Amino acid sequence: QVQLAESGGGLVQAGGSLRLSCAASSGPIGSLVMGWFRQAPGKNRGFVAGISSSCGSLKYLDSVRGRFTIARDNAKNTLHLQMDSLKPEDTATYYCAARAGLSITFGGLEYHYWGQGIQVTVSS
Repeated sequence: QVQLAESGGGLVQAGGSLRLSCAASSGPIGSLVMGWFRQAPGKNRGFVAGISSSCGSLKYLDSVRGRFTIARDNAKNTLHLQMDSLKPEDTATYYCAARAGLSITFGGLEYHYWGQGIQVTVSS
């Protein structure tokens, strides 16, 4: 059972940057598809970015493409999300997630492991 823990959230002004990290324990993530999801108040949790096990495939939500970068370090069992040019609409709780399989999928129900979530607040 892989356990995931996010770090790096916080409060930032619009236009600023944050780097989220996700540390995995109790199991390697090298064979897992990894992703970031987010949930804003009053909204459903939704896909933000995903990366295949080999890093050969990346997918992004249209509204974050070009501003966010997902990366993983399988040797260190970590996942990262570099968030630049942040906007107030990026304010949400961000979750790290992992799924067994080869494909990056967009549905949260298809991910087997989840972190507790971390708050990102972007002020205008």
